[in-house]
Amino acid sequence: MDSSNLVLTAWSYGLVGLAYSAFALRLLQLGYWRSVREWSKATELAAVTCSALWGWFGLALILTGKPLFLYFSAVSDLLRYSFWCALLLILLQPKRVEASPAGMTWIAPVTAAVLVFGLMANTLAALHINLLGDATRLILFSSMAFPVLAMVLLEQVFRNVTEDSRWNIKPLCLGLAGAFLFDLYLFSEAVLFNRLDSDALSIRGAVHTLIVPLLLLSMTRRSDWVSKIRLSPRAAFHSATLLMAGVYLIFISSVGYYVRYFGGEWGRALQLGLVFIALVLLVVLVLSGTVRAKLRVFLGKHFFRYRFDYREEWLKFTHTLTARNSPQEMGQQVIRGLADMLESPAGGLWMKAKGEAAFSQTARWNMAHTQKKEDADSPLCQFMVTSGWVVNLEEYRSFPRRYGQLKVPEWLQGIAKAWLVVPLMVGDELIGFCVLASARTRVDVNWEVNDLLKTAGQQAASFLAQMQATEALLEVRKFDAFNRMSAFVVHDLKNIVTQLSLMMKNAKRLGDNPEFQQDMLMTVENSLDRMRQLMLQLREGATPPGMAFGVNLGGIIQRIEAVAAGRGRTLEVQVSEPVLTRGHEERLERIIGHVVQNAFDATDPGGRVWVNLDRVSGQARIVVGDTGQGMSADFIRDRLFKPFQTTKQAGMGIGAYESFQYVQELGGRIEVDSQLGQGTTVKMLLPLFEIQKESDLHSLEVS
Repeated sequence: MDSSNLVLTAWSYGLVGLAYSAFALRLLQLGYWRSVREWSKATELAAVTCSALWGWFGLALILTGKPLFLYFSAVSDLLRYSFWCALLLILLQPKRVEASPAGMTWIAPVTAAVLVFGLMANTLAALHINLLGDATRLILFSSMAFPVLAMVLLEQVFRNVTEDSRWNIKPLCLGLAGAFLFDLYLFSEAVLFNRLDSDALSIRGAVHTLIVPLLLLSMTRRSDWVSKIRLSPRAAFHSATLLMAGVYLIFISSVGYYVRYFGGEWGRALQLGLVFIALVLLVVLVLSGTVRAKLRVFLGKHFFRYRFDYREEWLKFTHTLTARNSPQEMGQQVIRGLADMLESPAGGLWMKAKGEAAFSQTARWNMAHTQKKEDADSPLCQFMVTSGWVVNLEEYRSFPRRYGQLKVPEWLQGIAKAWLVVPLMVGDELIGFCVLASARTRVDVNWEVNDLLKTAGQQAASFLAQMQATEALLEVRKFDAFNRMSAFVVHDLKNIVTQLSLMMKNAKRLGDNPEFQQDMLMTVENSLDRMRQLMLQLREGATPPGMAFGVNLGGIIQRIEAVAAGRGRTLEVQVSEPVLTRGHEERLERIIGHVVQNAFDATDPGGRVWVNLDRVSGQARIVVGDTGQGMSADFIRDRLFKPFQTTKQAGMGIGAYESFQYVQELGGRIEVDSQLGQGTTVKMLLPLFEIQKESDLHSLEVS
């Protein structure tokens, strides 16, 4: 190490000693030394104190060069790591003894073993004893093992703290993670190349000094996050994976060292080749679903009282079900959601097709297609309905008596790797079942697995039933729209038939009259045009074809007056000025004519029926009144503008509904005032259609 590095290293260790000494004094001032029962505070004080000693001993080593200070500095380094690991272990321990996870018991002995190994290696190096090989090499191994172990513990602490408390612990985790990662880099490189990086070693103390503000910040925040740490299987899985990766790298490093040592001229090349192959193998193992599945099952079986983290499983399953909305993809999502719970690589879904009483395959995932069907009254379906059990086909083949008189169909036993049959129940009704393939690793299907699959199957069944109900509702709505359109067409056809029937009745006595013949031809031609429009309406939908445009309401009323006169009825018309609105002329004429005809039908021949047309408040107003039978307020409120509601003996109850809907489409409204025995007044308000005869430029020229 050159002189510049020595100066930088001295300053680095001096900063460590100074910063952590001040930190320790602050903790003493806060009374951490009196917190005998609060082990987390006492352990933190010990870790900070050992960090300060490590800095001062390192500075003394640089200034004096005495080997004794090297030994004390290394021991202080091991002790501070041990206390940081102890602090993290304390944070991971829940307050309730019965809730303590069995999987955490191994971490404390491993930490103690690494500490003893490190102390032994440093002692052998100080005494120049090579009992187990190169003592310096053993020191590097112990120095690399501690950051790996500390990172595992730190990752578990951060993953298991609650969301609302993560803000408090984040500075502590960030600070310690930065220091641990730096040391992991420093000592892993030293293990691989059998030498310490002098540049990285010179700034190690400065790096550890930089985390002091983060530790202080975490200390000043609320401390209730300590009691809110809960160990979850998911966090244990990630921690075990990280630990295994660290142990694997340590093992490969040791093997690489001896390969290089005994390899002669080819030693370095063999070492690099071994490291590359080991890293490739590690990536393959990490990406292997089978390896991950076996690790997850091992942790769940041996480290936890309950195999599943039900909160995580339920959130993941719900997210899977809601990821797709189309009926075609919902079935596959149900299969994948159930399969992921048990590391199953394939599955199929059987449900009833419309109009069938048997279950057929409607969705599959990595499973061969089959056309085999299972009758709803079969022994398999009846067994699932009565018992609600998940049928384990492997258990059925080995112990068929456990399933009573159940007979599994041959087609199901013939499916490759068929494992579990999960019933999908909605109440007491079986709407389908899911067949899962054998898991990637051996899974013990106990009561916990059965309960999880039964509950998940019920939730999946509710999603599928809701999807089926939605489809049925959409189909009903389509038929309802078609029936409503058909009712409009039938109503218009009835009016045309009535008009043609009246013409044929008059033809018997007026057939020789040339004027009647001309009028008859016009009536037939008009009827044909209206029927053609009805055909277009049936083909294109309920909305009449063509664009809305300006319609002269006065002309419509005059034609309606002429039709009424031809039928022998008098319609009193009062039109004060030309009034235009926007709409479809043929449909407006039909609607106004319908209201007028209803007035005639409700009025005796001696009564009055009138129509007034004018403008009011920027709208066109059409008032149709009569002195007929009238309607009750309840009928107007509850039945008048609803389809298939009428007071006529031969009416269909469509005309008023159509009138109300179309006027609303145009942006207008209908008001009805009626009293029984005194008559009815129907007021239709429509938007005006203004025609500007002169341009704005002409108006400007005149002004």
